[in-house]
Amino acid sequence: MEIHGLSVELGLVPLLRLAWVAATLPILVASLPLPPTGFAHRIVARIGGRGKIVKPSASNGNWITEHHLLQNMKFTVPQRFFLHFYVVGVVLTTLVLLLIWFYAYKEMTPVFPDLLHYSTITSQLTGGSHVFSIHKGPSHTVEHKHHVWQTVFVLLLMEIQLLRRLYETINVFHYGPSAQMHIFGYLAGLFFYIAAPLSLGSSCLLEALNYARGQIAEFIVKGRARMPDIEVDWLGLLKPLLNLGWCQWVAAAIFSWGWLHQLHCHMILGSLRENKGADEYVIPHGDWFRYVSCPHYLAEIVVYAGILVASGGFDITVWLLFSFVLVYPGSQPSLCCSRNS
Repeated sequence: MEIHGLSVELGLVPLLRLAWVAATLPILVASLPLPPTGFAHRIVARIGGRGKIVKPSASNGNWITEHHLLQNMKFTVPQRFFLHFYVVGVVLTTLVLLLIWFYAYKEMTPVFPDLLHYSTITSQLTGGSHVFSIHKGPSHTVEHKHHVWQTVFVLLLMEIQLLRRLYETINVFHYGPSAQMHIFGYLAGLFFYIAAPLSLGSSCLLEALNYARGQIAEFIVKGRARMPDIEVDWLGLLKPLLNLGWCQWVAAAIFSWGWLHQLHCHMILGSLRENKGADEYVIPHGDWFRYVSCPHYLAEIVVYAGILVASGGFDITVWLLFSFVLVYPGSQPSLCCSRNS
């Protein structure tokens, strides 16, 4: 990888980590049950408040509705703007996924060297192989190839999640005419769905960009007539993903568990307001609604826990992403509010 690309990559990762810390820390501090944080807690509750995420009234301690919480607030946008989150997320995740997948397919296959190949065995017997060299064996290369394909797998999970959320926003949810969210909550959502795919691919994104840039430069210099024909081995595109190891299979199981429950919970919520012009709130029943107040948010945490496991669990940037999912106001009730009978 080029030195310039390396310097840019080293700058991208700290920038993303700083952004996650800057977004997460104020919310975490505001959530602490300390008197000095009360004002900050009220601000965060107002910004994140929507639907069932509500704040106790200071006057009587009762739970108040989203309409009462937001009626005196300025700078709100319609909740149908949720669509913007998933359009941005799908477009960006798709671009990052295709870029790294193309790089992995062209430069990172096969992931494991074929040690049983005749020429390889002959080379080892004659002393020409460096497979077991302590100076520069393929262990680092194999590890790096595995990591790049692991990143492709993680981005695929993110893509699956975002495509479903985009579908639900268009076809499942029916937002009432007065349904609003605070502008800062809207901006926080845009931040998340821009920073998340960049964070999941950050470890090899600039590397893939450099490779793509080299391919484009070669195309410009040689011209289409002198470039080799593009041949796609579909098995080669998928086989490395199936051989990543047990950790990715466990991650896929965790992801699928949360993904399916969130889908079911969203279908339940969508069915409660089939009349698009209605503002009344109906208490949902079924699935994880029997155990927690906001199971769709709990399922969101499970989904991103699966993505975290799929990443290998060693990337600080992905941990910071997951921390934001945990502490963002929308996620807190799913952990601390048990459903009242």
